[in-house]
Amino acid sequence: MEVRIKDFKVEMEVKNKGIEFEVRDNSGKHLGDCYLTKTGLEWCNGRTTQGNGKKLPWDKFIAQMNGG
Repeated sequence: MEVRIKDFKVEMEVKNKGIEFEVRDNSGKHLGDCYLTKTGLEWCNGRTTQGNGKKLPWDKFIAQMNGG
């Protein structure tokens, strides 16, 4: 996988706009974008725009990563 930061709008902490990661496969095909914000994560598959993706709040993300 190839992951790039497309838009880095932070200083020391993540602000409301957050950070956008562009995700591509090894051949360069765009798979989607992942947004990291103060409220959680949002996965926008393919060309889905921010606000229309699948959202995961931090508490649920942490529980899922901890196997819960």
